[in-house]
Amino acid sequence: MSFLFQYRLNMEKLNVCEMSPHKLFIRNSLCVFGRMKLQFCCNATGSIFLTKRNTAINQTIPYETDTKHTYRMNAAIHNMLPEVRVSFFFLCFRFNLASINDSDVGLKTDLITINPSIQFFFTSAIVFIRNCVCRYKNLAQDPDPLVERVSVYGNASLVMPAFAYTFCTGLSIKTLKALHPIRPQQPVVFFSPYYLQTLDRFWKGRGLKEIRLSSGFMLISTALELCEHVHVYGFWPFETDLQDNPVPYHYYDALSPHSYMHQMPEEFVRLLQLHNQGALTLHLQPCSSNTRL
Repeated sequence: MSFLFQYRLNMEKLNVCEMSPHKLFIRNSLCVFGRMKLQFCCNATGSIFLTKRNTAINQTIPYETDTKHTYRMNAAIHNMLPEVRVSFFFLCFRFNLASINDSDVGLKTDLITINPSIQFFFTSAIVFIRNCVCRYKNLAQDPDPLVERVSVYGNASLVMPAFAYTFCTGLSIKTLKALHPIRPQQPVVFFSPYYLQTLDRFWKGRGLKEIRLSSGFMLISTALELCEHVHVYGFWPFETDLQDNPVPYHYYDALSPHSYMHQMPEEFVRLLQLHNQGALTLHLQPCSSNTRL
């Protein structure tokens, strides 16, 4: 609880006093400078996803976390990549096929992630992988359950880390092949491992040490580069809220965070700092009819 208490104190200081015009100018200048650094280092606009423009047939694709293996892009998969970069305007990002409704979290969805590696469990030398895509068996023969699941998001792009780990590739390609013919208006896109590697180096160079950034922190970083105003909802790495009420890791399931992969409290510290600098707005109160999207 002392760990949470430390952040509670920090959050209570965020909006204690109004900013003077001079401080606002400095803060806005820091935001612009930070956005420029992200753009120079990572270039989400041109490289966040693999597209026909930035990827060639027979190109060797590296893995984000594995230097020993690569993937050679074939013509069939290349033909299903998006034509050009994805356009970013007013966007709502969601994660891990999260449930949506009109009463609190809202319905607007422009981009949603499908994570093949929801959680790792380590027992001796055996690794058990719980896989969200594995809930939908025989995608090639029976894609309807997954089609029904993703159709609730309208035409929102479905994002997968196909080249994060080698086991992600086959699952991601199966998903792409199943959905592309049936819902061409709802593209399945793959994170570029080049982009994720540069993003990882960017934050490691600023002291954030973890095996892999969480998908939430990745796309918040993307939004910081691309958007003038960024609002973050639901990023809370603690088991209780500020009033000591229990809080689930995800609002839509009973999974727990895995501290081996992600250091979400440390990511949260960065978000607090960015909030204090005015680079984003971190929303920590329960959703209401006034805040739903």
